Amino acid sequence: MDHVTLGRTGLRVSVAGLGTGGFSRLGLGTGGTEADAIALVRTAHELGVTLFDTATAYGTQAILGKALQPLPRGSVVITTKTAMHRGNERLTPEQVVTALDTSLRELQTDHVDVFQLHGVPPSLYDYAREKIIPAVLREKERGKFRHFGISETAPNDTSHTTLRRGVEDNLLDVLMVAFHMLHQNARTLLFPQTREKKIGTLLMYAVRGIFTHPDRVAEAMRELATAGQVPAELAAEKNPLGFLIHAAGASSLADAAYRFVRHEPGVDVVLFGTGNAEHLRANISSILKPPLPAADQEKLAILFGHLIGVGLERPAHATPPPT
Repeated sequence: MDHVTLGRTGLRVSVAGLGTGGFSRLGLGTGGTEADAIALVRTAHELGVTLFDTATAYGTQAILGKALQPLPRGSVVITTKTAMHRGNERLTPEQVVTALDTSLRELQTDHVDVFQLHGVPPSLYDYAREKIIPAVLREKERGKFRHFGISETAPNDTSHTTLRRGVEDNLLDVLMVAFHMLHQNARTLLFPQTREKKIGTLLMYAVRGIFTHPDRVAEAMRELATAGQVPAELAAEKNPLGFLIHAAGASSLADAAYRFVRHEPGVDVVLFGTGNAEHLRANISSILKPPLPAADQEKLAILFGHLIGVGLERPAHATPPPT
């Protein structure tokens, strides 16, 4: 396993991080059992994964806590998140602190390494900065977590407005951002600033959904070609990203997607989700491979570097942001 320092936190973490949400939720979303999920987490740790990400909304904190409980606390980095709204209702600072306490109890630990506000929409950023974050940081002083961050609501904040404001205000040690082959704008809008300020980055949406199903990519290309956003010839291709798969390149679309994000300057940890051990091993293998060939990277930038918000479908359990 390769390791990296997570920005200014100083935490040494695996470049592959196991996410416990998304569409799979450790397999719970596809019919797996709690025992299966626990075994999967422990297999990931055996394979070198040291960063595990969860959230109140995922319903996996207690399972992750059971899975990690026998392991030395110092051998893992636990990150969790809680939302500051339910639908159009803002949560109070007290409610957010209560959610943090619940997370600690479910995770069976006296502290988490990174605590994030989950999916903060631009419309609630000022409320977060003025009301929620001061209350949360008082809990940091009490030792409940070591570093603070925010995750964006990617489908509804495709220009990373919340994260850019958090970076500008110097509030964040860590952030969670969406970036993939068809949604590359963090390269110019965010990563130069996070690198300058040494803010740790957790990468989500590397593969989620669209790159696990070539037919979804083909459908997206047809829609984009009709809108004049990609060359028309891509709409006629059964596998529009097939040019990435060759002897000197990627072995599959998912392999290409993980390798594309893993070696992007500004990306620290690539989060991935899965429900089975074979998929787990394949994901880690791809994340640890070398970068895609330079010609393939250049072609991806030329064809898709201008696209915004493609392939950011929201998992069913996700809470929509306020309108």
